[in-house]
Amino acid sequence: MPGSWTLESIPDLTGRTVVVTGANSGIGFAVARELARRGATTLLACRSAARGQAAAASIRAGIPGATLRVHSLDLAHLASVHRFADDVRRTYDRLDLLINNAGVMFSPRATTIDGLERTIGVNHLGHFALTGRLIELLQSTPDARIVTVTSLAHARGRLDTSTWLGPRPRGYGAARAYADSKLANLLFALELDRRLDGATPRSLAAHPGGAPTGLGRRMEDHRMYRVIRPLMECVSQTVLAAASPILRAATDPCARGGQYLGPSGRLGFRGPPIPVSPSRRATDLRAGKLLWGVSTRLTRVEVPLE
Repeated sequence: MPGSWTLESIPDLTGRTVVVTGANSGIGFAVARELARRGATTLLACRSAARGQAAAASIRAGIPGATLRVHSLDLAHLASVHRFADDVRRTYDRLDLLINNAGVMFSPRATTIDGLERTIGVNHLGHFALTGRLIELLQSTPDARIVTVTSLAHARGRLDTSTWLGPRPRGYGAARAYADSKLANLLFALELDRRLDGATPRSLAAHPGGAPTGLGRRMEDHRMYRVIRPLMECVSQTVLAAASPILRAATDPCARGGQYLGPSGRLGFRGPPIPVSPSRRATDLRAGKLLWGVSTRLTRVEVPLE
């Protein structure tokens, strides 16, 4: 995979259909905008339809010819995931790209409608179910890809599936829940690639490094934010720069299944996107299999790959 890549490297995407979750703000918005700029039919999958429509209007203001569709998707409600997937499968005869981007950070102790711990429910289990429901459409589309967005925080995460059902136990803080969910994202992307075994679609992962997104701004009331804020301000980059690893994973013809992309700079906070190394925990084969089995049981979604 060549080291030099810029936004100008993104090829023409006319005729392609893409889904971006969490596309109404932050990195998801930047990714959706750049894919639409290259001609893709871009589905903005957002929890709030009103915010999705506002995002679409903003994109169209800068790209008058953009082909955009706004869909409601609440990853904290598995019935919403099923409705969205059914709508996509009914409406489109191809799906070239699924960007699993939406997420919550430092969420208060809460459960999803289905009784799952909210952070893992939204960040991982909702996307696991969504991918499972769309995998056959992706498999039928030549050269399709799935890109799952994770974080540098994954390196601090642990796979503790006992915390996935019900509210977080006392003492299991929001920062740890977020790190655990980001490890789950990366374990999922790599396990999915192993199960696909070179077949379409390709499964990749990417992390944005540091970026001033809506997720980061919602940290301000959290006590840890006061500790890490000076560091974040030093290393933070633009939202578009933070979106670049995701865009490269999604569009670079040389990208391979199983790759993990992120910024090339020191500590991985900023810089041009390149393939980077996941933590040892993220490459644990037994952990990947455990995650897959528990995710299947809790979502009741079978991903038909074996």
